[in-house]
Amino acid sequence: MTLLADLQDVVGADHILTGDDAKPYLTDWRGRFIGRAVAVVRPGTVEEVADVVKTCLYYETPMVTQGGNTGLVGGATPSNKGDAVVILTTRLNKVLDIDTDNDTITVQAGCILQAVQEAAAKVDRLFPLSLAAEGSCTIGGNLATNAGGTQVLRYGNARDLTLGLQVVTVDGEIWDGLRGLRKDNTGYDLRNLFVGSEGTLGIITAATLKLYPQPVAQTTALLALTGLESAVKVLTRARRDFGSALTGFEIISDYCMQIVADNFPQMKLPFEPASAPWYALIEVSDSESAEHARNRFEDVVGRAFEADEIVDAVIAESVQQSQELWHIRESIPLAEAEVGKGIKNDISVPVSLTAQFVEKTNELLQQNFPGVRHIIFGHLGDGNLHYNVGAPDGQEEDFLSIQKDVYKVVYDSVHAFKGSISAEHGVGQLKKDLLPEYKDEVELALMRKIKRALDPNALLNPGKVINSVEFY
Repeated sequence: MTLLADLQDVVGADHILTGDDAKPYLTDWRGRFIGRAVAVVRPGTVEEVADVVKTCLYYETPMVTQGGNTGLVGGATPSNKGDAVVILTTRLNKVLDIDTDNDTITVQAGCILQAVQEAAAKVDRLFPLSLAAEGSCTIGGNLATNAGGTQVLRYGNARDLTLGLQVVTVDGEIWDGLRGLRKDNTGYDLRNLFVGSEGTLGIITAATLKLYPQPVAQTTALLALTGLESAVKVLTRARRDFGSALTGFEIISDYCMQIVADNFPQMKLPFEPASAPWYALIEVSDSESAEHARNRFEDVVGRAFEADEIVDAVIAESVQQSQELWHIRESIPLAEAEVGKGIKNDISVPVSLTAQFVEKTNELLQQNFPGVRHIIFGHLGDGNLHYNVGAPDGQEEDFLSIQKDVYKVVYDSVHAFKGSISAEHGVGQLKKDLLPEYKDEVELALMRKIKRALDPNALLNPGKVINSVEFY
């Protein structure tokens, strides 16, 4: 009760949630992880965050930072011990500064991603981070997980879009690194240390992010491909001919196209779902004109036709048609949820090995788990596949009981193809026990040393990324 009283003194009684009021923040987005907590605390300033941290440090209370709670690996969900305080950042939701000469925007960590995009658009700038949860995920969570999304090919991950950070350390100190500098070679890069650390090293409270000029025109096309090998060839061709104008290159399997058609019959699909084994959704940004963009697109598509890499193509004629094409891609996770339980795998492999990886891993899964469904889509441009595995017909109820066995097959194959078992979702608590199997021991030892140095008592998001017992 003393801890709660002291926290109440920091943020006020209205911003301490317990009991039923706290429950929405104790379960992850997919409902796979359910935890308990002493309380959910909602600080409204960085100073309040620092005071909350100092209070928890005094009582040796673990802290779990949470933003929009849209993560997929349980990284923002407390354990079921009930000994942690959840620090909710959603009241830290201000745009602090926009500098159009320096092309930067400085925002607090609780800002919704879509709000940051809209703030940039109001001054005729682009903040390019874009993902399905952008209407509810927060910038702090995006940075904590080094989020990717659909435009990584052109603009990079969240880390690449970050110039400066404000971070509260485990001691309750505030590091003000909100510098809009593209060159700062004055020592260790603390910014990159905290981005992607999933709240285990410090609490990100604000960030200075890169902005870009709004493109004059964007052209979108959906291509029906002769195979996944053809997708890689078309990607190589598009990179060569479009250069930095190529902003997106997504692949969709025929099964994914089919479940979208089955579950959303009102949606207009440009092709019959079974008309090709694979599809590619491509977007190009142009700095000259829509006509220039389309002419370049038609030239690339025409040569891909001649090389027998694609069998059909549709190029969007309007913004609405472009949105409709993207809506197909964005509807895949929703359709996937409709067809039953599945095991999600957010992995990456070298682009050049993508086709071989998919063929080999599909084969291994069918050998070990006959009848499983291959729900494959994702960001081919940066080698990131959402290589999901669906239950065989009639086996949905018990399918998740073999999740570890499915992971073993998939991740062993990822490792053999020199890939990563987490491309953009993070490690959280879902994959922390798997890291020792797939990471170099020297690399793990360095991670433990960093954790020990910055969080010696393992109070920041314990049980995530690295188990606390691993570094003592």
